[in-house]
Amino acid sequence: MFLNQTIRQSVFCYPITTTIFCLCFHFNSFAQKIVSNTYVSATGLKHLAIERNMIYEPSDNWMYSHHPYITFFKNKFIAAWSNGLKDEDNPGQRVAFSSSVDCVKWSAPKALASPSVYKNDTLNVLTAVGFHQFNDTLVAYFGEYSPHKTNTKLWAKTSTDGEHWSEPIDLNIPVNANLGPQKIANGRLIISGNFTFSYTDDYRGLSGWKMTSFYPDTAYKEDNPATFYAPAAKRNLPPLCEASFFQTDDGTIQALLRVTGNGWKGRLWRTESKDNGINWSLPVEAPFSDNDSKFHFGRLPDKRFYYAGIPDTLNHYGRTPLVLSISADGQSFNQHFIIADENYNLKKEGLWKGGQYGYPYSFVHKGNMYVIISRQKEAIEVIRFNLSQF
Repeated sequence: MFLNQTIRQSVFCYPITTTIFCLCFHFNSFAQKIVSNTYVSATGLKHLAIERNMIYEPSDNWMYSHHPYITFFKNKFIAAWSNGLKDEDNPGQRVAFSSSVDCVKWSAPKALASPSVYKNDTLNVLTAVGFHQFNDTLVAYFGEYSPHKTNTKLWAKTSTDGEHWSEPIDLNIPVNANLGPQKIANGRLIISGNFTFSYTDDYRGLSGWKMTSFYPDTAYKEDNPATFYAPAAKRNLPPLCEASFFQTDDGTIQALLRVTGNGWKGRLWRTESKDNGINWSLPVEAPFSDNDSKFHFGRLPDKRFYYAGIPDTLNHYGRTPLVLSISADGQSFNQHFIIADENYNLKKEGLWKGGQYGYPYSFVHKGNMYVIISRQKEAIEVIRFNLSQF
């Protein structure tokens, strides 16, 4: 018997005399690896020697900043983030960017993308997604949706200098992604959404995107900050969102998911793919602690795996301290270091503003790791530290 790869879960029933014999197949439901961490608390953990610099700290305008990303392109650092006037994900939210030659002094922010009009004088909402590079071109991605969390689109802009950007390119998938494209071993690019994993074999990341998920295709029409609740509830799962993944040397892609809202129990959930992101297993709870925030997985030059995030569960949604966790095998993250735990004082209250170290994104460049975060969803900061410390 051969199963079509697009079938994620099928039930085949055969009558045997008067008895019904059922065979149930669950894609990737066997021999799954356990991804866990050993974090308990910050007590006694080593503080890394870090350098930190503010990229953007508002004074009296554009007071909301979140979803930050950073890259290095043509001898300068470029950061992008979601930027709103006051509240989270309100109409008119744009994507801003800034650049720096030394990661210390940053240019005044400019608009990388501005939202289109939804109806009459009401604007849509934009969310920064991340970057991708090919040849001598930088691609910046951003999601767009209506004030009612509908009409979701994923867009891209290209640049050859990191300052001037093309017109928006419609990627033709209804996804407001969590992370920009990540290349796996066979060269395929995968974008992590909330519960979708869109992929393309176009090395440029500009065409051929296909959506897939651990949910059946009939369970969703778009992927944005409001659409992950319904398919989870129908399957008696907690609200699963904001996935980040890494691939082990056997080709398995391990994706961890945040649980939020009333479903939060202090643990991440996990799904995996063994066929380069086409099919995904039904998510299960992982023994990996989490504060209820976005996180980011990556791999070090020495092939160890790392997690940058907030694993502490004692101060739910406090999003502190910011922790780096290391794993030799991609299963047990058992070395932990404090990246930062200092407080930032909020200047102006706003809807859903809070969290000391929000939505970390990281990358490694010339022996250093760079972690960009939002501070109380108001300011954008970048932290740099040398890999020789661990």
